[in-house]
Amino acid sequence: MVKRISRIDALLLLMTVIWGTNYAIVKHAFREMDPQAFNAVRMVIASTVFLSIIVGLRRFGIAETAAPADDSVASIFHSPAPITRADWLGLAGLGIVGHCFYQFLFISGLSQTSVANSALMLAATPVVIALVSAALGQDRVSPLHWAGAALSLTGISIVVGHGAELGSSSLRGDVMMFGAVFCWAVFTIGARPLMKRHSPVGVTGVSMTIGTMAYLTALTPHLLRVSWSGISAGTWMVLVYSALFALCVSYTIWYAAVREIGSARTSVYSNLVPIVALLTAVVFVGEPLGATKAIGAAAVLVGVALTRVGRPKVPIPAEE
Repeated sequence: MVKRISRIDALLLLMTVIWGTNYAIVKHAFREMDPQAFNAVRMVIASTVFLSIIVGLRRFGIAETAAPADDSVASIFHSPAPITRADWLGLAGLGIVGHCFYQFLFISGLSQTSVANSALMLAATPVVIALVSAALGQDRVSPLHWAGAALSLTGISIVVGHGAELGSSSLRGDVMMFGAVFCWAVFTIGARPLMKRHSPVGVTGVSMTIGTMAYLTALTPHLLRVSWSGISAGTWMVLVYSALFALCVSYTIWYAAVREIGSARTSVYSNLVPIVALLTAVVFVGEPLGATKAIGAAAVLVGVALTRVGRPKVPIPAEE
């Protein structure tokens, strides 16, 4: 038992580093490549990898069998339940909201605002999920959770409002990033029944593929405008790295941990992502970290911690 939990914890730490550093390296790649074109190629690579794994597992009859009782990590590849018509409709909805809309807002926001603002906005995802769940009557929100939500939203207003001007690109980016947070909240709540019946790899891979097709349909003009011969090898390396690790590997680790140790414990690691992102932004992108932004960041993280106290196990989708 100790060995099994230790393995999950080690994987979650790896996920934290991948997601935390992903902000800065992706934003750096935007200097050379259109953000939406970059993301379209990234999603195509990730979807292809997921589908290849799913097809390979089904070809060898692995996905239809029950997961080994003594291997929690292996359970992410096993999906004994058949996919019903209702499941397909659910996967399509998750693909449009949780991948197409989310990715568009995430990339648009990241390209127009700072790495620090982006990471801190997404750090408030558990707060938004708690509020949406309460509005739908799925969860009860205690006074402590309301206080945490208020504190996080106050911290966001401090970070976003510091030096912002109405109509500025940074403010537009912050608003888009908050829209991405809302999409993740909808994705999380909608994924609950599917995650009970199917594997993390299956749910993520199929919904991502559907979202990628919609994304490509809407954003093909961005791909056509790219001068592919002018893209450096370094940018291609960043693109492949982000697709394989930030999407494929980290998504899989996240949902494996949610199924194994629950969202409450898993979310502790997601709260470390903004810290890694802030540090890498200072080192690699040269973003300043002043006292005002530090205070706002502290308010966001403390607020998120308060909303997690005593919360039931609810899967929270990952940040990218």
